[in-house]
Amino acid sequence: MDGDDLAAAVAALHGRDADDDLCAPFLDVLPVTGVAISTVGNPFGSETVCASDDAAARLDEIQLDLGEGPCWEAIQTGFPVIVPDVQGTATTRWPVALQGLQAAGLGAVFAFPMRFGTLDIGAVDLYTDGPGALPAEHQARAVALTTAVSRRVLQQALERAEADAEGHPGLDAGRYSRREVHQASGMLAAQTGADVDDSLLILRGHAYAAGRSVRDLAADVVARVVDFTDHDAAS
Repeated sequence: MDGDDLAAAVAALHGRDADDDLCAPFLDVLPVTGVAISTVGNPFGSETVCASDDAAARLDEIQLDLGEGPCWEAIQTGFPVIVPDVQGTATTRWPVALQGLQAAGLGAVFAFPMRFGTLDIGAVDLYTDGPGALPAEHQARAVALTTAVSRRVLQQALERAEADAEGHPGLDAGRYSRREVHQASGMLAAQTGADVDDSLLILRGHAYAAGRSVRDLAADVVARVVDFTDHDAAS
């Protein structure tokens, strides 16, 4: 791959429309198996924007469900997080997420923070099936691509926020939307009297204890299959 390939991938990301695949340019120029792009934390909420395959989607879901992992660390520090051997790593920085990544069978994970100006937007997660480093040259390319995609992700996040404010909450809800997680947190807050942040933590805790994804449990809360006013019903 030469500089022209990277320039073409960056140009493609700048020109992408809302329905285009934002993950594809990363796969075109980087030696990785898959990629997931997500907004992380405030102010845009935590949600997968795109994932190249089921394993990439799971990589994101584990971290967003638990509120820890390489993507969170990348956002908090502002630097890439490079994990060349997931199965052989014994980090204490995000031990629960690490267990999930190991159970998912991932070989290596590389997280790059997305920023636009002074705004923290989210992260780009890359993974490979087997262990291996991401050479400095490829890290530089990943940073360039992450910078390019941040504008498009920011635009999409703002469009969703504006739609919510105008009373169109279903507009532009993607395949990986976590809207039900936010709805369930609000319902749980009303049921338990906890604030929204603590309600989300409770939801995460119950999902983890039950071996379920947060989105799956949230769907049951929204459908009133699970009611947290009766704690026994949440098991």
